[in-house]
Amino acid sequence: MPAEWEPHRATWIAWPHNRSDWPGRIETVRWCYVEIVRRLAAVEPVEIVFPDASSERRALARLTRAGVDPGRVGVHRFPTNRGWVRDSGGTFVRRAATRKAPAEVVLVDWRFDGWARYDDWAHDNRLPGRIAAARRVRRVVPRVGGRRRPMVLEGGSIDVNGAGAALATEECLLDAVVQPRNPGMDRGDVERALQAYLGVDTVVWLGRGIAGDDTHGHVDDVARFVGPTTVVAAVEPDPADENHAPLADNLRRLRAARSGGRPLTVVPLPMPRPLRFGGQRLPASFLNFYVANRLVLVPTFNDPADRVALGTLADLFPDREVVGIHAVDLVLGLGTLHCLTLQEPVA
Repeated sequence: MPAEWEPHRATWIAWPHNRSDWPGRIETVRWCYVEIVRRLAAVEPVEIVFPDASSERRALARLTRAGVDPGRVGVHRFPTNRGWVRDSGGTFVRRAATRKAPAEVVLVDWRFDGWARYDDWAHDNRLPGRIAAARRVRRVVPRVGGRRRPMVLEGGSIDVNGAGAALATEECLLDAVVQPRNPGMDRGDVERALQAYLGVDTVVWLGRGIAGDDTHGHVDDVARFVGPTTVVAAVEPDPADENHAPLADNLRRLRAARSGGRPLTVVPLPMPRPLRFGGQRLPASFLNFYVANRLVLVPTFNDPADRVALGTLADLFPDREVVGIHAVDLVLGLGTLHCLTLQEPVA
């Protein structure tokens, strides 16, 4: 699996239509998507999945009003349950050229089960097959264990450096009680599967994710590779905050970790102040940024730490424009920019 900062052919998104994800705010969220597509289309093609013709027509009209070049947008009509294509759309990987075959992009079609939490996921589980058919790329279905069962994995549960290392949390991939993805699989089984299907030979295991995360510990809210041996990590300085202890533990683990035999350079990134809606803590995190060609999109929350996050990431990606996307409404759906995007690498 290439690192996210390696060249993309395109970014995939799924247009938001599930009103239960954004109660009373879905129209505002759709305009947020317009801004995301406007920014992305300036640097790479954007492939958009629409649930029906009506949604497609209204969305394309909005994109045109925002000045998006229609030639930079690919249109697909596939049924989906939700718009979090990072988790439901599979994983694009690259196979190197051999004497008998050229390099190719392959789509790994993990099983998707609604984060082992929600019941409406059948359409989303079929999404990778439809994407692979649309792109005419080979599709691989991972099967693990003695019974060769399809393996459940969401894209937000891992982050890679493109050189054989991955970040993941024990809370998400190893917990056998709360939202278990693959009952019966242990740490070794998960590591072998990541090696076989993503080319990962080192997994840096963190402990837990952040409060309010309905995925039960996705790593893309707590730590991300920004270089082969450089990681940004979320920190919460307030000892009274429920995120303080687990993020401090993750920071300790990262500082003790190695990638390719070398220690990691760990750059702390502050958490925004707690956001709540209807009494629920929302999983607001600057770590849910997305790296595109010549561009980094960063969720912002009308928070004093917005400028710290933008400045830190601008220093880490000097060859890219770093842009904040207002995500206070977006995070009501319990995810932001990385959750809703899926990179397709060049071959």
